[in-house]
Amino acid sequence: MTMTTALAPRDPWSVVPSLGNLDAYIRSVQSIPMLEAEEEQALARRLRDQQDLQAASRLVLSHLRLVVSISRQYLGYGLPQGDLIQEGNVGLMKAVKRFDPDQGVRLVSYAMHWIKAEIHEYILKNWRLVKVATTKAQRKLFFNLRSLKHQFKGEADDAHVGRAALSEADIHRVAAELDVRPEDVIEMETRMAGGDVALESPTNDDGDAPMAPMAYLADEVHEPTRVIEAARRDWLASDGITHALGTLDDRSRRIVEERWLKVNDDGSGGMTLHELAADYGVSAERIRQIEVAAMKKMRKALAEVVEA
Repeated sequence: MTMTTALAPRDPWSVVPSLGNLDAYIRSVQSIPMLEAEEEQALARRLRDQQDLQAASRLVLSHLRLVVSISRQYLGYGLPQGDLIQEGNVGLMKAVKRFDPDQGVRLVSYAMHWIKAEIHEYILKNWRLVKVATTKAQRKLFFNLRSLKHQFKGEADDAHVGRAALSEADIHRVAAELDVRPEDVIEMETRMAGGDVALESPTNDDGDAPMAPMAYLADEVHEPTRVIEAARRDWLASDGITHALGTLDDRSRRIVEERWLKVNDDGSGGMTLHELAADYGVSAERIRQIEVAAMKKMRKALAEVVEA
């Protein structure tokens, strides 16, 4: 079956439900068949040469399942899959717009880069208020460290698999694999996992135990620099957030609070982009734009106070 017979010619997007019902959306896009190479080429040329938006819609629709598949790779970062899919769809549309049918590659191969790039950018902006990756090397580490850890531990013995942190050998293997310094791997591992260190070593049956960190760690609680840093962190986490929220209009403030600060009794977060969009009578993309602008304004307000 081709897209010609599977989709209604007047409104091809009518076959895809809203992302507000994620399960229905995924079932729907999985049922849309991929295009044959010849049809893909013909549609891409119609888009390039005639700016045919109907052809663009069919190219995008036939690859929505690819976005869903890629989005599953990033569920471990704690962001809603619906939001990951929406960002991936933006990347897919960018790929369709730039796709050249005369380059000899299929759209599925070309679009993967654009989809991942858009999802990566979204995760880096929203995973934490403080960015964990700013340089190209840090981004590469951020998005590959988890999978490489799992891969290396799977190759190790049973005792190694149970360890929470990377061994020294694993650190050097990751560094070599990603062409970064071992120090960078250690820093990113600490940022992402916050690995714990046992202060007291377990004793054996004879009551003997090696010297543990508790025996020689210095008390740095009252060290002046740490006191200042701790006070600044505490302010940013409480009064600072309140101050930054105060710079927003009512709608922007509510969107930020619902999306990032609200926690329900069952542990779930606040409203999704689509729920807020329905509440305000605008598109989910408009809500996302307001959210991005609000977060930018908050960061600027916090930076001005910190630098003052």
